[in-house]
Amino acid sequence: MILSMTGFASAERLFEFGRMTWELRSVNHRYLEIGFRVPEEFRSLEPEIRRILGQHLSRGKVDATLRFVPVADAAGSNLVLNRELLGRLLELHADIAGACGREQDADAMSLMRWNGVIEEQPQDPQPLRAAALELLAEAAADLRASREREGTQMDAVIRDRLDSITTQVEQVRAWLPENREGLRQKLLTRIGELKQPLEPGRLEQEVAFLAQKIDVDEELDRLDAHVTEARAILERDEPVGRRLDFLMQELNREANTLGSKSAATDTTRIAVELKVLIEQMREQVQNIE
Repeated sequence: MILSMTGFASAERLFEFGRMTWELRSVNHRYLEIGFRVPEEFRSLEPEIRRILGQHLSRGKVDATLRFVPVADAAGSNLVLNRELLGRLLELHADIAGACGREQDADAMSLMRWNGVIEEQPQDPQPLRAAALELLAEAAADLRASREREGTQMDAVIRDRLDSITTQVEQVRAWLPENREGLRQKLLTRIGELKQPLEPGRLEQEVAFLAQKIDVDEELDRLDAHVTEARAILERDEPVGRRLDFLMQELNREANTLGSKSAATDTTRIAVELKVLIEQMREQVQNIE
């Protein structure tokens, strides 16, 4: 199975401490390059973010964005009463009231405003970070699934082009005997127009020389071999983009040689058609993981 390097995925969930959303976007790249934008309280998760994305992806430029909106009463829920300090203040209030010789109730609002009586406990970051990583793993799995779906479509396109290359190569093979005989007859016609006879055996030498010059059997064999190898690579359960990219270069080289050796317009036309098919595959391969 082949995977595309282009994809998008998002995962959103409402937790007791707020709403969290991951967005992942990926495009083609030579290696796996990860960039992310996360709130400051999640910056310490960078190694884990890279690890999780690396478990699902092998190549591509990935942008990961985390948005976190805490619940409205999250800050108020962390307020606690410092009972020890409050008790001490009440004792002092009683001492002062006794010293003044009159009873007076303590003012609750004044006591609340006293520095340290009401404290805000820091929220435990562990559940928050664990939730972020859990949601990231879900988004990363969705991104891989998205790349698999696009990869399936690309696989079908590449196989179709490989079948077309095989058909074109078979057509050239079928024309070879006719092309060689046509070349021989053309050479005989030109020799017949000469005013002086050829040396014995010279005709066979010239025909053999030209036949060798335009012989494309080797190029056709290599085209067939590269097509077979490409089909085998498509069956691998691993990243195959670089291997296929190398094969596209080899296929293009053989198509160029076939065109340069062509001795017939039909063969030249097929060489051009092969280059078009290879270029169409190369555009797909450039985006394969």
